[in-house]
Amino acid sequence: MAVQEYWNPLVPELTVANLAVSLHFYAAAGFRVRFQREDPPFAYIELGQAQLMLEQQHADGWNVEPLDRPLGRGINFQIEVPHVETVRTSLAQIGAVPFREMKETWYQVSTSDEEGQREFLIQDPDGYLLRFAEYLGRRSAE
Repeated sequence: MAVQEYWNPLVPELTVANLAVSLHFYAAAGFRVRFQREDPPFAYIELGQAQLMLEQQHADGWNVEPLDRPLGRGINFQIEVPHVETVRTSLAQIGAVPFREMKETWYQVSTSDEEGQREFLIQDPDGYLLRFAEYLGRRSAE
């Protein structure tokens, strides 16, 4: 029996200035290309079950306003990974500098519990803000 590939029901498509530059960054973060097209330059990428589409900016793109840098203002994409320090180290090796350094954060999820994660934030080459996070578990809220 063939294994069915996972398709996320919500996949953001990010307009990028240069697909090759973006793919270099996302590969360093651990993403793999699931498929790619040339006209217009496009790639569907994934890391675990986190999936993104990247499309190089072109005249027939679906942008409703001019694109001002940095792109994606007002949004950050949280991507859960098993080992966040590995992602941080790999991105540092290509010269990527965090927007917010690594820290441990606990978020209240109910009146009595909170869940934690180690996380850092970094901008991709077009300015999209990514929050890579490693789940730390649940504890009683204090």
